[in-house]
Amino acid sequence: MLSAVATVFRTPELRKKVLFTLFILAVFRLGSVIPVPNVNIAAINTCRLQAQSGANAGLYSMINLFSGGALLQLAIFALGIMPYITSSIILQLLTVVIPRLESLKKEGSSGQATITQYTRYLTLVLAVLQATAFVTLAVNGTLFQNCGSVVYNKGVFSVIVMILTMTAGTSIIMWMGELITDRGIGNGMSVMIFTQIAAQFPTSLWAIKTARTGANAWFVFSMVIAVGLLVMAAVVFMEQAQRRIPVQYAKRMVGRRMFGGTTTYIPLKVNQSGVIPVIFASSMLQLPVLYATFQPNGWGAQWIGANLVSGTHWSYNLLYFLLIVFFCYFYVAITFDPVEVSDNMKKYGGFIPGIRAGRQTEEYLAFVLSRLTAPGSLYLALVSLLPTLAFVVVGAQGKFPFGGTSILIVVGVALDTVKQIESQLQQRNYEGFLR
Repeated sequence: MLSAVATVFRTPELRKKVLFTLFILAVFRLGSVIPVPNVNIAAINTCRLQAQSGANAGLYSMINLFSGGALLQLAIFALGIMPYITSSIILQLLTVVIPRLESLKKEGSSGQATITQYTRYLTLVLAVLQATAFVTLAVNGTLFQNCGSVVYNKGVFSVIVMILTMTAGTSIIMWMGELITDRGIGNGMSVMIFTQIAAQFPTSLWAIKTARTGANAWFVFSMVIAVGLLVMAAVVFMEQAQRRIPVQYAKRMVGRRMFGGTTTYIPLKVNQSGVIPVIFASSMLQLPVLYATFQPNGWGAQWIGANLVSGTHWSYNLLYFLLIVFFCYFYVAITFDPVEVSDNMKKYGGFIPGIRAGRQTEEYLAFVLSRLTAPGSLYLALVSLLPTLAFVVVGAQGKFPFGGTSILIVVGVALDTVKQIESQLQQRNYEGFLR
């Protein structure tokens, strides 16, 4: 492993890509700590510390997860990568129901470039809406509970400058992510969200240690590290697990040449939906919490505050579990079409051994996918509920990093990036990382 890392830096092309990626990430983190104009830094630091240790710590931790600590500081990159991620998910879902987007998807690289351009436009729209919402909350003094305003001037011009600065920060993040994809290592957007989440790990781990005193603190801290490593190993195992469905292609004559006769397979991952169901479920559960936070006297606000805000009540965790399972099946159903896969196989003379082409192939693929989605959804739900167990055992509300969306994203992005580096090393006759 260490020799492979040394080989990366000895290879001029790879060294340039790695150093370029690290430079962009350093700029990204710098913009995550520089506040936008008109922000009272002393006041916002005081309010932020009170919010992260108060009754709604779980809510603020969720809001702050994908911004690497930038959102609660009202930094230039406060919105982070979430507007782009949200717009990408929306367009991916709309591709199923809008024929125009579906035809663009089938056009290949040119159609994908058009969809990417639509994603950028939608990202800017979402960035303006989100920036307006958070700046309005900051100006009105409702961004932090019982803390007051955190801005110097509440004039229209100052508010517009804050909104435009945050929106421009999102545009710069998109540009830097595409630079990493083109000239660096890994997928730019994924690497940047990995950086935002990983930046919170040291603070979260140290908060677990400081929550207790004496020798017991170091024991709990060591146990959390050990459990975290085991969770990472389990996530890596499940993320790599797949069912390979064999496919054979019949031989056919085209002129005087014979084609086909090959054997390949369709890789169906156990976790076919990735981390999307967890994001969907978390977002759905945050909607009633936001409603109860900003409308404390509204209908049902008291029940929501007692059962859904803390994130440790059994009703919250039951809803979370069921929503993750539901969104797993929903996302797999809209992203993997057995009918389309069966038609493509039939068009090129492919078939699954022992299964007739056509309707039987469709039913077989749907059956296998359903059987794979069941353990995949349970795995996602259990990993996402790990922080709840940690809150009870460790007593570090909102601080346990080895669970939920964070660990799934971090491990998934790390695996993809390592695979890309390994493939480039193997092109140069090196052994790579994974041996």
